[in-house]
Amino acid sequence: MPKLVDHDQRRRQIAAAVWRLATRGGLEDVTLRQVAAEAEVSARLLQYYFGTRDQLLLGALKILNDDAEQRARERLALLGDAPGMHAIVRGVLLELLPLDEERRNRHLVYAAYFVRFLTDPALAEVARAAPLALENLVAGLIAQGQELGQVPQDVDAAAEAVFLLAGAEGIQSSVLLGQRSAADAVAMIDHQLARVFTTTNHE
Repeated sequence: MPKLVDHDQRRRQIAAAVWRLATRGGLEDVTLRQVAAEAEVSARLLQYYFGTRDQLLLGALKILNDDAEQRARERLALLGDAPGMHAIVRGVLLELLPLDEERRNRHLVYAAYFVRFLTDPALAEVARAAPLALENLVAGLIAQGQELGQVPQDVDAAAEAVFLLAGAEGIQSSVLLGQRSAADAVAMIDHQLARVFTTTNHE
């Protein structure tokens, strides 16, 4: 019988090759041939799954985003059945920090994509959508915290969400550069959350 091919697995194999090349030397000079060699597939097979170089970079980014969302859900699930808004917001923000090898590699890939975000409209659209969705998510969680009496009513949930996420992204860069330790980064997140969540009851 002919061997069955898992197409999703093959696409992920090729995407992972893009990520590895990105973390080693950026994306500006990466070619289809290099990706095919890294993924140990033929150039023809790579083009079958992704098409052009631009389509490959876009496809690899979407797979990376899907993986990141799945891993975030798994880690948040470990918080338990009723973790409370403070714990959930904290969990969301910690996903933005390179606290382990998986998250560090992911953020290095995002950093490699950054220049492409500035020049490629298709990639830029994907890059812009995720932060807005996160802002809305965190703002909603803070608003729920207000309903539960964990966050003061005079807190602007939307503004705090923007500030917390921007702060986490800034801290992310400093950890990647070795300016701050992972422990220091987490402590800074906790310090900021203590301003917003004045009580952690019901958690």
